[in-house]
Amino acid sequence: MDVRQLKYFLAVVDNGGFSRAAEQLLVAQPSLSQAISGFERELGLPLFHRVGRGVVLSEAGRALVGPARVVLRDVDEALATMRAFKGLRGGRVDLITMPSPGMEPLTTIVTAFARAHPDVTVNVEAGFTPEEVLASVRAGSCEIGVLGSADPTRAADLDVVELESQALVLISGPDEDISDEPTVRRDQLSGCRLIVSQRGSLMRALVDEVLAEGIEVTIAAEIAHRTSILPMVLNGIGRAVMPSSWTQSACRAGARVQRIVPESYLHVAAVSRRDHLTAAAAALMAESRRYGMAAAE
Repeated sequence: MDVRQLKYFLAVVDNGGFSRAAEQLLVAQPSLSQAISGFERELGLPLFHRVGRGVVLSEAGRALVGPARVVLRDVDEALATMRAFKGLRGGRVDLITMPSPGMEPLTTIVTAFARAHPDVTVNVEAGFTPEEVLASVRAGSCEIGVLGSADPTRAADLDVVELESQALVLISGPDEDISDEPTVRRDQLSGCRLIVSQRGSLMRALVDEVLAEGIEVTIAAEIAHRTSILPMVLNGIGRAVMPSSWTQSACRAGARVQRIVPESYLHVAAVSRRDHLTAAAAALMAESRRYGMAAAE
């Protein structure tokens, strides 16, 4: 097994077949197919099932994806280290984040990281549940994950850095008739039209609790992609229950924000593997720790 074989294998995985993988790798498709077949013979296991003109990962292939990504990332880091030799110059960090923590605290953390390491690229992918973020880090698809959940994150096999707890807030459009009070009680949501995220999120759980208490609210829209919620609020479709990370963007856009009492909190954390991190990822986790320590003071 060598690095070239792993690179070819992941190219087929990421491009969904041999044709596009060969184009990306700038090799002839027959050469790529022959290389993968030779790799399979060497392993004594099929990595793909050929279905018509397409391919589907075998069980062995699925098991190899995560370790292969780790190996190639470590090789890239070794090459970058030799090129730079001194200091953190160049490289890339693959990160996955849920939408709300992706606004804050991720923006502040990445800003500080970019100032210290301007030559490092931070690649940010989207995850929509804590389970999705944790699975991506465990599989090696991303080195770092940023997630928010109703309870503090516990993962014995990962390095977990608690960043902050974000209170849930009610975001209202500029034309809504609301009081100037900084807080709003749950029972005062009666009669509201709400734009909600899908079931499974803390924000949706609060709305479901309000409904269970007999408080009459109308679900105006149910949105999977939370970045669509604020524009809908600004257009007057309804109000939204969101974590406080949205406060700055909402206020800048002209919306009004009130903290909901009694309070519920989204617990935000950064996670990574405990070992074999690239230097860039280790530096970003260190920046996350600094943020978490400052937030706890």
